[in-house]
Parts: sequence; C-alpha cells; structure tokens
Amino acid sequence: MAPSAWLRRCSRLLAPAGLPSVSAARSKFYVRDPPHDKPDWLKVGLTLGTSVFLGFYLIKQHNDDVLEYKRRNGLE
Repeated sequence: MAPSAWLRRCSRLLAPAGLPSVSAARSKFYVRDPPHDKPDWLKVGLTLGTSVFLGFYLIKQHNDDVLEYKRRNGLE
C-alpha cells in the first residue's frame, strides 16, 4: 500500500466527527416535567415502606452481629 493511500485512510479516521444538524437529530426519549399536582401514591408508599423495612432490618442485623461478637469473644 502506498504511503499516500495510507495517509488518506488515516486522515478520515483522525478527522473530527461531524455532528448531525439539529433538525436531523431526534431525541430517543421525550422529557417532560412530572405532574406535581397528582403524586403517584403507590410509588410513594413503596419507597417509604422499603426504606422503613430496610432501616429496621439493618438495625436488627447490626444488634444481632454485636451480640454474636460479644458471645464469641467472651465479653458478655
């Protein structure tokens, strides 16, 4: 392959990519503001319920782990 042909092929690779015009580009997702006047109470309930459950579960697990640690090391 001649050096000039190699340079032509590489110059296309090194050239900055052309951005599509605004009219040609289209967003895949449609972004809109969530309705604040009508909250999704199912999502709110699931989120709060999950947070409360995980909080209690993690505190209980921590207390069990501390008791096990104390039992194994003869601290209690």
